[in-house]
Amino acid sequence: MKNYQFSILNFWSSERQHACMIGRVVTKINEVNSQMSRMPWVLALGLLLVLLPISGEAQRLLTLDSCRAMALRNNKQMSVAITQQEVAANKRKSARTQYLPHVSALGTYQYTSKPISLLSDEQKASLPQTGTALGSSLQQNLAGTLSQLPPQTKGLFQQMGLSNEAISQLAAQGINGLAAALNGVGQGLVDALDTDTRNLFAGAIIVNQPLYMGGAIKAANKIADISEEMAANSLESKRQSILYNVDKAYWQVVSLNHKQKLAESFLELVKKLNGDMQKMISQGVATKGDGLSVAVRVNEAEMALTQVKDGLVLSKMLLCQLCGLPIDEQVTLADEETENVVAAEVSAQPDMALAAQNRPELKLLQNTVDLSKQTTNLLKAGNLPQVLLSGGYAVMNPNTFNGFERKFSGVWNVGVVMRIPIWNWGDVKYKVRASKGATTIANMELADAREMIELQVNQSSFRVTEANKKLAMANANIANANENLRMANLGFKEGTVSYTTVMEAQTAWQQAQSQKIDAEIGVRLSQIELQKALGTLR
Repeated sequence: MKNYQFSILNFWSSERQHACMIGRVVTKINEVNSQMSRMPWVLALGLLLVLLPISGEAQRLLTLDSCRAMALRNNKQMSVAITQQEVAANKRKSARTQYLPHVSALGTYQYTSKPISLLSDEQKASLPQTGTALGSSLQQNLAGTLSQLPPQTKGLFQQMGLSNEAISQLAAQGINGLAAALNGVGQGLVDALDTDTRNLFAGAIIVNQPLYMGGAIKAANKIADISEEMAANSLESKRQSILYNVDKAYWQVVSLNHKQKLAESFLELVKKLNGDMQKMISQGVATKGDGLSVAVRVNEAEMALTQVKDGLVLSKMLLCQLCGLPIDEQVTLADEETENVVAAEVSAQPDMALAAQNRPELKLLQNTVDLSKQTTNLLKAGNLPQVLLSGGYAVMNPNTFNGFERKFSGVWNVGVVMRIPIWNWGDVKYKVRASKGATTIANMELADAREMIELQVNQSSFRVTEANKKLAMANANIANANENLRMANLGFKEGTVSYTTVMEAQTAWQQAQSQKIDAEIGVRLSQIELQKALGTLR
């Protein structure tokens, strides 16, 4: 009965203290309001304008969607993947140009120490002396010819008044003229055949159009398409991985925030119990040992609160780093004040077809298989004929289109070039075999990945079901823990139960609340894990 009266007195005294405290707070607020009413409105407005930015910068409110958007925008690996996708797109455009004709221009100048000569040195020396040599031969044969003339001819020459000396003089004049003319012709021929190719200028415009390259161009274009698709799948894989990490960090912060509030509530409970025990000790109805037991529980609660606060700070640092914010940024999450993190139970069905359709990892492995096949086709083209249509216009100086002219002149040309491999010691054959082996390896890795993803999908679905069960049990346990704590507090105030029973009820209540928080976050994380396993994380 004495314990009951003491508990009632403590209860009314604590309520009276709370009422007095509330009264003092209300009085202080009224005083501040009266002082603000006497303050000039300009000063009040200025104070408001100064305080608003400070309060706005103190905390940044973040939602899950805003965290995701910032993480995708600021992540360096995401930027690398986007750049790789742009590179792959440009390579694909470059591969398309191999179907089109290519035009190139060539130009050259060359100086040589010796020109190209069509005549030998002996011919160059003899041609200008051709007339002289012929004249000497004619003059040598003239005397013998005159001595062998018939008597009738000699008599005719004598009747005409021409002696052998006169005839010789007339023949010599004709021979000398003919020799000079032939010498001129020979010198002109030597000059005309002088190429003077020490300074050689040449230029050309060439157009090449592939007609048939053994399928190499087609295979190269397919490889470029597959590479671009691989870049897109890699980007999607990194995007889902970033969202998965951000969601985990976000709900981890929410979980620790709720646990911090729980730790603060638990600390208030044990402190209140400790205060009641100190009053009971002062009244002589409890021992100092009982008070020390409760004080130890207070220290444990303070230590747990400190650990939760430290974990919350570290978790917010991680979230800020993932979002691209300064790690010391003061942030507040929109779901921190949400009482129930999970609104309703979500069912999970393992859908392997959906995972095979959406998982970027499977798409990347399929791209690897397709890429290996096209590489094999590209290698096979090395054993097939290649046909190329070529044409252009070439100029040179000096040119040989009108003798040897020291000016630019050109000519059009068009033709077909064909390359037929005959023997390469099996080089292409061995490369094709190696490429087919790589395709086989890629197919086996794809099959293994499908099995692993199927296992991952089923495990994630199982975890979602288990998380829902744990949440249901935690919610049911909350009601029991609350009722148990209420009955223990009531019994303690009435003096029918000991402080140890109250501490046990407080511990059970704290564990139930903690399990509820863990179960709610577990449901969230299991749902995120299942979405990532199915490739539907958006």
